[in-house]
Amino acid sequence: MQMTISGHHVELTHALRDYAESKLARIERHFDHITSIDVILSVDKLVQKAEAVIRTSGAKLFANAQSEDLYAAIDKLSDKLDRQVVRHKEKHASH
Repeated sequence: MQMTISGHHVELTHALRDYAESKLARIERHFDHITSIDVILSVDKLVQKAEAVIRTSGAKLFANAQSEDLYAAIDKLSDKLDRQVVRHKEKHASH
C-alpha cells in the first residue's frame, strides 16, 4: 500500500506524519486490496482539516474531517475511513 501525506498551509512535522501513518495503517487490516491512500492535512484560520482518498481495486473512497486540533481531525478521519472500508468490504463480499 502506498501512502502519500501532504500539507496545505501547514508544516508537516515528523510527529504529525508518523501519527497519521500509524492511524491510517490500521485500515489495511480490514481490507487487503487497498492500492493507495492520499492524505491532505490543511489549516484554514481556526479549523484544522484532514482529507483522504483511498483507492482500492474497483472503488475510490473519500472522507474528510475537521476539528480545532489536527490530531483530533486525523482521529475522526481514521474512524470515518475505517467504517467506509468495512462497509465496502461487506458490499464487495456479498456480490
